[in-house]
Amino acid sequence: MSTKLQNLTPERRKYSHLLHSFLFSSLYFPLSVFLRSPTFTIWIAFTISSDQTMASEPVNVSEFEALAKKALPKMYFDFYAGGAEDEYTLKDNEEAYQRITIRPRVLVDVSRIDTSTSILGYPISSPIMVAPSALHQLANPEGELATARASAASNTIMILSFSSSYNVEEVAASCDAVRFFQLYVYRGRHIAANLVERAERSGYKAIVLTVDCPRLGRREADIRNRMIVPKLKNVEGFVSNDVDADVAWLKSITSLPILLKGILTHEDALKAVEVGAAGVIVSNHGARQLDYSPATITVVEEVVRAVKGKIPVIVDGGVRRGTDVFKALALGAQAVLVGRPIIYGLAAKGEQGVKQVIQMLKDEFELTMALAGCTSLKDITRSHVRTDRDRFQSML
Repeated sequence: MSTKLQNLTPERRKYSHLLHSFLFSSLYFPLSVFLRSPTFTIWIAFTISSDQTMASEPVNVSEFEALAKKALPKMYFDFYAGGAEDEYTLKDNEEAYQRITIRPRVLVDVSRIDTSTSILGYPISSPIMVAPSALHQLANPEGELATARASAASNTIMILSFSSSYNVEEVAASCDAVRFFQLYVYRGRHIAANLVERAERSGYKAIVLTVDCPRLGRREADIRNRMIVPKLKNVEGFVSNDVDADVAWLKSITSLPILLKGILTHEDALKAVEVGAAGVIVSNHGARQLDYSPATITVVEEVVRAVKGKIPVIVDGGVRRGTDVFKALALGAQAVLVGRPIIYGLAAKGEQGVKQVIQMLKDEFELTMALAGCTSLKDITRSHVRTDRDRFQSML
């Protein structure tokens, strides 16, 4: 018994006991109910795990980059994340999308949204494809096998890089899906001929010929890190610089459609049509070649106007949001390619991470369509976006 309670008179001591008993009994029942309630359980679980959940569960595609940075050795992360020289174009690839605004149409019934489309006749669930990128095994032991399975599960097309950790046959055997194969033509054409034959035999549906890499760009992060690239399983040799002759030769040895990747100008787009390309990919090689080349989204319209609807236009570089996908389509692209975010998802969470990246972009794109008043891809028009050029012309 406390000293204060001992000093009380017997009568006041009695009232004190009664008061304590009353307070205890009045609080006990509601407190016991709360402690046994689902609300308390959820609150405790959230309190205990909130920090861990916030740290490990990204809510958008960009947050996978931080997870990948933690998961990978610095040399490998810099290899994936880095660009050429000052990395101006690397930054502008993303920032250029942010300078484009969306003009929504709200007096539209958007209760049903269809994001599906087709590329070269092959149906996909949304206009979001997986770009060719090198050496996925540096990000995850399963490498391109995991990326291929995630792409197939997402019902989209993966373009396998010639610089893949696994060869064309291994990736083809990993799952049943539509895949394209990215290629360089080497001065010793027997290398490319062998790869094309193997890709065709393994069920690849198109050849993506990269045409913007006569020499490698100066990637200073790799120089600082003394990055040593593992031996590639598909190729070795030197790249040819004669694109016209290369396309003609490729068309003579394969019936697969050939897309040209690395187009940034009206002139090259016209030439792509002239040489018989089945499509063009607007690309600056992930900003890893020529720094201060234009951000890809800024030249999509130029390329689209040049090809005049004769062949599809696809764009890569800088896509981080579903709104970016919408903007690219509004400017005339048929689809987008996603590269670095796929690698970051793979590094952070393996196959599941790649699925999450694709699904996040698809969900955001579907929401953007709804909020912009578009129920299908054919509803997305040039009038849905406003660019810097539009704003400048409106002031004249």
